[in-house]
Amino acid sequence: MAKDNYIIPIFVPHLGCPHDCVFCNQREITGVRTRLSQDEVIHKIDSYLATIPKTAKKIEVAFYGGSFTGVDPKYQIELLSVAKERLVQGRINGIRLSTRPDYINNQILLRLKEYGVSAIELGVQSLRDEVLKASTRGHSRSDVIKAVNLIRKYDFELGLQIMPGLPASNLESDLATAKEIINLNPDFVRIYPTLVIKGTELAELYKAKKYTPLTLEDAVEISSLLLEYFKEAGIKVIRIGLQPSEGVNNEQVVAGPFHSSFRQLVESRLLLKKIEEKIKVDKINRLVLIVNSKDMSNIRGQKNSNINHLYDKYNLEEIDIKVNDNLARGSLTINIE
Repeated sequence: MAKDNYIIPIFVPHLGCPHDCVFCNQREITGVRTRLSQDEVIHKIDSYLATIPKTAKKIEVAFYGGSFTGVDPKYQIELLSVAKERLVQGRINGIRLSTRPDYINNQILLRLKEYGVSAIELGVQSLRDEVLKASTRGHSRSDVIKAVNLIRKYDFELGLQIMPGLPASNLESDLATAKEIINLNPDFVRIYPTLVIKGTELAELYKAKKYTPLTLEDAVEISSLLLEYFKEAGIKVIRIGLQPSEGVNNEQVVAGPFHSSFRQLVESRLLLKKIEEKIKVDKINRLVLIVNSKDMSNIRGQKNSNINHLYDKYNLEEIDIKVNDNLARGSLTINIE
């Protein structure tokens, strides 16, 4: 079955950001080491468009990698004009980009409006100044608040990114950041547990034993808590964990919770928690779990881990999983016998 929504990713070189955040090596992640020409962008967008089904409901061009609004304005316009032309032609439905909170002002936002940008993602990462400082982010919590208010003023769709596990952070500070993000009421969020990428300052700190990354287990647990917070607040989580498709692979990751199916691990953990919260009796013979068909793999867990855990912990005789597609994704009905 064809998808309804498509993103055409354009990775912009690391030209717009003078800051070297401890975790960042955009050249390593994106694989882009030279300035993209306008012709290259035209070719990339048109090549993608040629492969996308005519039945697609939404197609967006997304400028990733580095801090887009920090590059030379003439270069921004050069890239945006290509996307805007296809927007005017009706070949795409939107233009989105990612940038830093301290690279947002009225002049920048007016330019983005003029060239058809519809969504802006801010790399917030944390809303604790001590964590931002330890990560050499180069901006403060107040910069984030100011940027969010300006973006809302110009009526862009707003996305915020959070990075659990940064230097000087802990579970308490990560959860506090999530609660503040909820108060800022973004349209969507991304959860990116911190990875140690080769060629970064964080890699050096890790080698010197001055930084301890999250284990996969800790990252799944923290991310499941964050996902639950955002779901309860009605905020869409569009990505959890960096994916191989985003240019990250095992060769580039020195340490940290990298997993090709990280989101599934998190969603599976969340469903397991819901089941265990419901189980409060000492002796259970049979457990009936009813889920949306799209949650079947999540309810079972990778390699049947959730089911095996429940059998072992509660000495169950039978677990019966049934399907009801009237249930929302991520929810379930639990019957205990």
